[in-house]
Amino acid sequence: MATTERIGTGTLEPLPGLEVDLDLTGMTCASCANRIERKLNKLPGVEASVNYATERARVRHEAGVEVLTLIETVEAAGYGARVRRPAGGGVDGDGAAPATAPDVHEQELASLRERLRVSAVLTVPVIVLAMVPAWQFEHWQWLSLSLAAPVAVWGAWPFHRAAWVNLRHGAATMDTLVSLGVLAAFGWSLVALFLGDAGDAGMRHGYALITGWGQAPSDGLGDIYLETAAGVTLFLLAGRYLEKRSRRQAGSALRALAEAGPEQVTVLRQGIDGPESTVTARELAVGDLFVVRPGERVATDGVVARGASAVDLSLLTGESVPVELGVGDEVTGGTVATTGRLVVRATGVGADTRAARLARMVEEAQAGKAAAQRLADRVAGVFVPVVIALALAPLGFWLGTGADPAVAFTAAVAVLIIACPCALGLATPTALMVGTGRGAQLGILVRGPEVLESARAVDVVVLDKTGTLTTGRMTVREVIVDDGAEAEARRVAATLEAASEHPIARAIAALVPDGERARLDDFTARAGLGVTGTVDGRRAAIGRPSLLRDEGYAVPPRLADALAHAEGEGATAVLVGWEGAARAVITVADAVRPEAAEAVDRLRSLGLRPVLLTGDHAGVARSVAAEVGIAEDDVLAGVLPEGKRDHVLALQREGHAVAMVGDGVNDAAALAQADLGISLGTGTDVAREAADLTVMGSDLRLVADGVRLARRTLRTIRGNLFWAFAYNVAALPLAAAGLLSPMLAGAAMAASSLFVVGNSLRLRRFR
Repeated sequence: MATTERIGTGTLEPLPGLEVDLDLTGMTCASCANRIERKLNKLPGVEASVNYATERARVRHEAGVEVLTLIETVEAAGYGARVRRPAGGGVDGDGAAPATAPDVHEQELASLRERLRVSAVLTVPVIVLAMVPAWQFEHWQWLSLSLAAPVAVWGAWPFHRAAWVNLRHGAATMDTLVSLGVLAAFGWSLVALFLGDAGDAGMRHGYALITGWGQAPSDGLGDIYLETAAGVTLFLLAGRYLEKRSRRQAGSALRALAEAGPEQVTVLRQGIDGPESTVTARELAVGDLFVVRPGERVATDGVVARGASAVDLSLLTGESVPVELGVGDEVTGGTVATTGRLVVRATGVGADTRAARLARMVEEAQAGKAAAQRLADRVAGVFVPVVIALALAPLGFWLGTGADPAVAFTAAVAVLIIACPCALGLATPTALMVGTGRGAQLGILVRGPEVLESARAVDVVVLDKTGTLTTGRMTVREVIVDDGAEAEARRVAATLEAASEHPIARAIAALVPDGERARLDDFTARAGLGVTGTVDGRRAAIGRPSLLRDEGYAVPPRLADALAHAEGEGATAVLVGWEGAARAVITVADAVRPEAAEAVDRLRSLGLRPVLLTGDHAGVARSVAAEVGIAEDDVLAGVLPEGKRDHVLALQREGHAVAMVGDGVNDAAALAQADLGISLGTGTDVAREAADLTVMGSDLRLVADGVRLARRTLRTIRGNLFWAFAYNVAALPLAAAGLLSPMLAGAAMAASSLFVVGNSLRLRRFR
C-alpha cells in the first residue's frame, strides 16, 4: 500500500492507520470534488479531503480499509482514481504509476484541445451566419444545423457524459447546467426548424405527414438557437481548456521539485578510483559513489568524497550565488555543480532526499483547505439544484405573463449557463497552489492554508539571536594591542590556536592564513583556560586572564580596561602575550548576519514590532539589538530554553498575534506556541517541523518575503472569492430578466473562471 509521509498541517485530524493520495480524473467543477469527498467520507474509518485545483484526494483510513475500496468508491461515483506515487519517491509498493507513466491529466488536456479546435472551425460560420443578415441565403439554417450538430453533440460530449453519469447517481453538477443549456438550445432549434417558421413549408409538411402530428403551429417557434448551442459549447470548451492548462502551469513549481534530479547518473561501483558506469537515477543506493561534472545536476543527497565545486543551490534556497563546497560538505540532490568535478557518496535516495521532502511538504500545503474554501465547497454542493429551480422560475414567469415563448426559453437557458460555480471552486485552491509553488521557487515553504490567516494577523515578531540574527559562528570582532604590534599579536595568537578545535580557537586561527603562521613547539592546552606553547622560540600564551597571570605575564592597564569593557558587554575576550607580558586583547563574538538590519527594517515596514529573545548575556543582546535596529525595551535576554515559550505566551495574553523566528531545538516549543512559527532552513530538523513557514536558506530577509507572500496569497484568495460571488449576484438577475443571451452568458461564465485562474497566476510574478 502506498502511503505518504505526514509533514504539513493540512485540514484533517489524525486518524489511526494510514494515509494515501489519489490522483483523480473526470472532475469538471467544484461540485464534482465535493461529491467525491462526501462519498469517501461515508466509508467507515475514512476521512478524505478532495482538492479540485490539484485534482487530488488525500485520504486517511484505518488499517482495515483497502485502497482498492477507495478507488472503487470514486469510480462508482463516475470518476477515475489511482494511487499517486509520492513525490520524489521510487516505485510504490502497490504498483502505483511511476513519474514516467503517461500523464492522464495531459491526455485530458490533449482531448480538450482537439475538441476545441474542431468546434471552433465549425462554430465560427454558424455565428457569422446568424449575426450577419447580409450573408444569409435561402435555407442557410440547414447549413447551420449541419455545422452546429457535431459541436452540440460531439464537442459538448464531455459535458453530456458527466451530466449523465451524475444523473445516474442522483446528483447534479455544473455539467448538468451546461448540458441542459446546450441541449435545450439545440432541441428548441430542431423544433423550430422542422415545425416552425424557420424551416421551409415543404419540409414542415413532409415532417408532419411522416410523424402524423399534423400541421405544426408556427407562432412563437420562428427563432432558432443553433449559434447559441454551438457558441456556448465553444466558449465553455475554451474556458475549460485554458483553465485546465493554467492549473497545470500553476503546479509547475511542484513538479520541478519532484523531478529535480537527472535521469542518468555516472557511478563508481568499484571504488573512488574505479571505472565509471552509467545507471538510471532509480538504481542509486545509499553509499554509492557517483560523479557530478560541471554543469550537471547532483543526482541525490550526499557528502562530497573528492573534489571541490561551486554549487548553485537556488532550487532549494532561492539564493542565486553559488556556494563553494569541498570534501566532507553535504550536497543536495537537484542542485547544480557550476565549476569543478565532484565525487559524491549518496546518503539519501528517492523519497528520502531533501528535494522530495520539500515537494511533499508543498503538496501538503496545497492539499489543505482554508476556511473560505470549505465554505465555497458547501455552496457549490447545493448550487446546481438551486440554479435549476431558478431557471424554471423565469421560464414560468415569462410564459405566465403571455410573453413570447422564445423570450422565456432564452432567459431559462441563460440562467442555466451563467450560474456555473467553477469560479467559486477555483478561488482558493488555485491561489494557494500558485502561491506555495512560487514560495518554493524562492526558498519559502508555506506549510498550509491556515498560515495565510496567521500571517495576516501577526503584529509582533520575536527573533532568536544565535543562528537567526547572527551567523551562529564565532568571529573576531576586535584586536586591541598595547604596544602597536598588532600584526605580530595576530600571528602569535593564530599560531597557538591553530592546534585547538575549540570554536573560539578556530575563529582566532582564521586571523592568519596557514602559510603565514609561525613554528609552534611544546603546545599545551589548559582545559577551560587557554593554551600555551613556544612560538618561533618564544614562550607564548593565549586565554583567560587567570591563565596569563598564573604563567607570570603582566597585564598593562590599557589591556585590563579593554578586557573589562568587553566582558561588561557580554562579549568573549582573551589575552595573548609572549616574553612575560600580555600584548593584546582579542574580542570574539557571534557575528551578526550582514542582512539582519535590512531584514528587521523589512519586518517593521510590514507593521510588525521586532522583539529580540535570547538566552545570552544582556550586554550581548543589547549590542546585537543596537546593530540590527531593535529597541532596547524590546530585548529579552538571559531566557532559558523552556522560558522562550512562556515569553511568547505572555505576549499573546497581552493581545498580540505573535510570529516567532528561530532555528534551534531550543526554539521548537516557542515556534509551536506562536501564531506563526518561522524557521530558517539552516536550522535543526526539530525547528523546521515545529514551524508553519520555513525559509530554505540563511538569508533572513526571506522571512519578511515569506510574510508578504502569505499576505499577498490571502488577498488574492479574497479577491477571487469576491469576484466569484459578485459575478453570480450580478449576472443571474440579468439572465433571468432576459437581458443576457445564452451565448453571452456562456462567454461570461468562462471568463469568470479564467479571471480567477489568471488573477491567481499573477502570484507567479511575486518578488
